[in-house]
Parts: sequence; C-alpha cells; structure tokens
Amino acid sequence: MLRVAELIRHATFAELLSRGEINDPVLEKHVVTVSRVKMSPDLKLATVYVMPLGGKDEPEVIAALDRHRKFLRGEIAHEVNLKFAPEIRFRIDDSFDTVSRIDAILNSERVKRDLEAPNDDAEDNA
Repeated sequence: MLRVAELIRHATFAELLSRGEINDPVLEKHVVTVSRVKMSPDLKLATVYVMPLGGKDEPEVIAALDRHRKFLRGEIAHEVNLKFAPEIRFRIDDSFDTVSRIDAILNSERVKRDLEAPNDDAEDNA
C-alpha cells in the first residue's frame, strides 16, 4: 500500500501538477503541494492530501482538482501498473497545522521553564 501510494504521489500528481498539464484557472494561480497519498487496503481508493501554498483558497483548489478527477485517474492508469485504477478523492492536509501547534507548545514559556528547572530527584540519587 505504501509503495503504490508513493508511486501515485510522485509519478502522477507531483509530475502532472508541476508540468501544468491540467488547464484550470484556479490551479494555474496556485502552487499545490501533494504531501501524501493514502491507499485503501484493496488499492481501489486513493486519498490525496494536498495543500495550496500559503493555505489560501483551499475549497477552490479542492473543487478544481475534483473537476479533473477523471483525467487524473486516467493518468494514474497509464503511469502505475495496477489491475484497477483507483478512485481518487482529495482532502486538505491539516498536518501542517498540527506541526505548527506542537511547535508553538514546545516553544512556550511554560515548557521552557519546566525544561530549565533543576531536577531534584537526580540530585538526591547522586
């Protein structure tokens, strides 16, 4: 599943979006990052996680990709040698927001204070 997902992500979506083979005014205005593809266990459904640069116009980008779903599925069939071309669905990748939130927590004053506090238990055992 992971190998097929990576083949679909790299060979198909990254190539097609970077070469500009999809003629759509919304996609021409945005740089779209395909962060990951998740395959179903039977390899018949590919969930493609995307993020437009800067996180702007997310619904419009998803709608534009949905409009070109059949073309993209056909390109997958040509590029990746599978018994069936998987159905495609697009989702916004929220992992960037999660990473930012965790980074903010780790850089907060409370965490820094806890890390700099002397460890009383370590001194007692020494």
